[in-house]
Amino acid sequence: MQRFSDLTEQQVLALAISNEEEDARIYHSFADALRSQYPASAKVFEEMAAEEVGHRGMLYDLYRGKFGDFLPLIRRQDVKGFIKHKPLWLTRPLGLDEVRKYAANMEFEAEHFYRKAAETTRDASIRELLVRLAEVESTHEDRANALGEEILTPDVRAKEDETARRMFLLQYVQPGLAGLMDGSVSTLAPLFAAAFATHNTWETFLVGMAASIGAGISMGFAEALSDDGSLTGRGTPWLRGTASGVMTAIGGLGHTLPYLIPNFTVATSVSVAVVVVELGVISYIRYRYMDTPFLQAAFQVVVGGALVFLAGILIGNS
Repeated sequence: MQRFSDLTEQQVLALAISNEEEDARIYHSFADALRSQYPASAKVFEEMAAEEVGHRGMLYDLYRGKFGDFLPLIRRQDVKGFIKHKPLWLTRPLGLDEVRKYAANMEFEAEHFYRKAAETTRDASIRELLVRLAEVESTHEDRANALGEEILTPDVRAKEDETARRMFLLQYVQPGLAGLMDGSVSTLAPLFAAAFATHNTWETFLVGMAASIGAGISMGFAEALSDDGSLTGRGTPWLRGTASGVMTAIGGLGHTLPYLIPNFTVATSVSVAVVVVELGVISYIRYRYMDTPFLQAAFQVVVGGALVFLAGILIGNS
């Protein structure tokens, strides 16, 4: 890698051209990824990509007049000082807020690069263009906001926000909630059956750990293998599977950990209290994100949990 201060004027211009080409392709990638679900935002990024192509043309015209047609290959990764970012444009699905923040950072870094390049060049015409591009990049975020105000009308923005909310529910809340419910309810029977059969807190803890981790692995694979998300828009399988599996394990571990307390009565009392809290959290999540009336959600969850809890006690005492 070279230091920026060691670059020649020809290399600085070549780097600037490369940067504009790369930024334009990134914005086109954002537009392509967002087009099916957020068409208005996709149009904003298409406009931004067109501006980057225009900047590239201005730079190349100047370069060709100064140094001829040969354009050396020099990119950000060849020069020290550039911040390395993860390739967000390869991620599917993309989140609107994350993309907009990424674009804002790109414009800030482009402005800083042009100002730094202008300070190092001695050629007046090159310096003039670099300063002009720095000023353009400094207002590019405002330009994007202006495009957003023109294209993303309140109705369109509300529609895209609702789409983003629906995607959040499909990709995170639904698999996580399913896992939490399964982990909290399905592990009640083996845990309390072991507790009342043995009256041994350590053995009960081991049974609860096995049930929780086993259920987490099972739910994670079941969710991941249910579909690949290409048709349903539910996101990548590993993401849904991780959310479901982790929340399943957490749901079971919540009322398992109290059995680390040596006293059986105290451990069981604490575990029952944790179960009540878990069922309340599940009811609230269903009320908050799934548009289920709270009393209805609570009734459904509590009845199901109580039946499984009683089954575990009856089996353990038999």
